[in-house]
Amino acid sequence: MLKKTLLAAVALGALAGAAHAEDLKEFRIGILGGENEADRLRNFQCMVDKLPAAIGVEKVSLFPAADYDGVIQGLLGGTLDYAELGASGFAKIYLANADAVQPILTTVQTDGSMGYYSIMVARKDSGMTKVTDIKGKKLGFADPDSTSGYLVPSVTLPEALGAPVKEYVAETGFGGGHENLVLEVLKGTFDAGTTFGSGVGEFKDGYTSGNLRKMVDKGILNMDDLVELWKSPLIPNGPVVVRTSMNEDMKAKFKKFMMDLPTSDPACFSAVQGGEFKGFTEVNVDFYKPIIDARKSTIGG
Repeated sequence: MLKKTLLAAVALGALAGAAHAEDLKEFRIGILGGENEADRLRNFQCMVDKLPAAIGVEKVSLFPAADYDGVIQGLLGGTLDYAELGASGFAKIYLANADAVQPILTTVQTDGSMGYYSIMVARKDSGMTKVTDIKGKKLGFADPDSTSGYLVPSVTLPEALGAPVKEYVAETGFGGGHENLVLEVLKGTFDAGTTFGSGVGEFKDGYTSGNLRKMVDKGILNMDDLVELWKSPLIPNGPVVVRTSMNEDMKAKFKKFMMDLPTSDPACFSAVQGGEFKGFTEVNVDFYKPIIDARKSTIGG
């Protein structure tokens, strides 16, 4: 009797799982905060248009969060199906629930590298030219869950400064995302701030991709107004993640759609990624282990 009950329970569970997989009519995309919401929605509109036919859903919905944590909590709660995260954001999810999401792809820079940089900028008219010039000044970070905007500077700046960051500068704060941070540096709210870029190409162009390049392309930043004070060691490009419990067939279709995107629709690929990239490559959790370990030891989760 017990055996029959167990078998029935297993069968019902399998049916429920199959039904859940078949019933996914809406594919939910989380978009990180830190950039103007209208711009984020516009950049991802091509996904709304193209994905339904590619993966077999009726509707694709966009959820632009106010900050990084909004997307992180949505992925942890199972209310989002896909997002593109920084490595630190993924580490936060992994440390909270290692089974919540699955990293499947990351971008490849135009020079073939699989990383990018945290870049500290200041106003060109500030008189600062190197990282040690931030002594006694106000330093802004992008977001507490940003890899380039907070985690990596927290870990690597002390060596460059020869002292803990909070002992070296007068004050630190957060800019509310990368775009806003740079605007706050330009306004003088912060004397310097950390954002990100590919490090490929020229600083005067905002590099080939990253926040600075996006702001230049949108016409809201003139690179002549900024000076680069510091560049971090290479950071692993953030992952494309999907909800682990998603139907395997849909995962495969979505992955193929993304892998094909650089050639099937280069404009869509560039809009979603925010600049020039060579394409995607496959990754798994192992690629992000150094960042997971850094986050665990520095922030604790």
